[in-house]
Amino acid sequence: MFSQFAVTSLWFAGNAIIADLQSAMNVGLEDTGIVTSAIQLGFISGTLIFATFSISDRYSPRKIFFICSILGSLSNLLIYFIANNLFSLLVLRFITGFLLTGIYPIGMKIAAGWYKDKLGNAIGLLVGSLVLGTAFPHLIKSVGGSLPWEQVIFVVSGFALAGGLLMYFMVEDGPYISSGTKFNPRVIKTIFSYKKLRSSALGYFGHMWELYTFWALLPVILLYYFKSNPMEVNISFLSFLIIASGTVGCIVGGVISKKTGSAKVAFIQLTLSGFCCLISPLMFNTSAPVFLTFLIFWGIVIVGDSPQYSAIIALAAPKELVGSGLTLVNSIGFAITILSLWFIYQFLDMIDISYALMILAVGPAIGLISMRSLISENKS
Repeated sequence: MFSQFAVTSLWFAGNAIIADLQSAMNVGLEDTGIVTSAIQLGFISGTLIFATFSISDRYSPRKIFFICSILGSLSNLLIYFIANNLFSLLVLRFITGFLLTGIYPIGMKIAAGWYKDKLGNAIGLLVGSLVLGTAFPHLIKSVGGSLPWEQVIFVVSGFALAGGLLMYFMVEDGPYISSGTKFNPRVIKTIFSYKKLRSSALGYFGHMWELYTFWALLPVILLYYFKSNPMEVNISFLSFLIIASGTVGCIVGGVISKKTGSAKVAFIQLTLSGFCCLISPLMFNTSAPVFLTFLIFWGIVIVGDSPQYSAIIALAAPKELVGSGLTLVNSIGFAITILSLWFIYQFLDMIDISYALMILAVGPAIGLISMRSLISENKS
């Protein structure tokens, strides 16, 4: 868990410091969307390559995790040494995203190698660690009021390096891992020929339409609210708190899934997060405690369903293609996040951000429709 937490802190390292890059690289808050999209695009490129060549099924996932964590730490550190404008920052964020392919889906492959009957709970803990890691740069940035961006880069890179070393030296490949799979050019068609996997994947895609856009926009949402409701707040710390609250949703959802099954947990949490999208305009008119409580609740349910989709996919995919199945679904899901970010940003200049957030409800609605067969199967 610590390794996943430590290395995935690379994900939002760029977002956490973006407000400080105005003077250093002429980068501002309005570039949040494109900086987020750069790392997502890198991740998508990596997952497509990993899935097509079945890399995670042909080689030891532990070794892949280790190599990618070392290189990811280095690419993040290079922001300090060589980035001097928006373009160079985007290139380095893209490279980091590519290397995270060897962390997030590979971490789930490692978990799938150790757990079978309680996989939903295990992946719940794993994704909870990822959520905490994603939020971690915001916490580092909030230290002492506002830690310099250079120190944030060094701390996050150090954590990622430590996570990779711990994974390599302290975790073995599990007994349920299948490796040595040969390249299959029809792997994509093979994986999506399974109905249960398709239904879960579509639910995951709806969830991803909402998740990363909400996370990326959090500082903007908070700044907008507190501009209309002036008070002394630490935006970085609040962003950390709201994103990190998703860890609760992942862990609690994982525990409940042992009794109810993964599909029901995912369905309920996706329903709740979709409801949060729809009522968001009303919440902007509430007091600060109510508004922040709402965002924390949204932060819990918006990601709590994620590990359950992964558990369903890991169990539904052919044993020899589990890693490729998880990686491929991740790839498509993260491609959707870029589309969602772009789409929302088109509206921010035309309508109030509180109303723009309602557009995120489209994803949960589509996801819930696609998951009906999973729920029916659970009841029968």
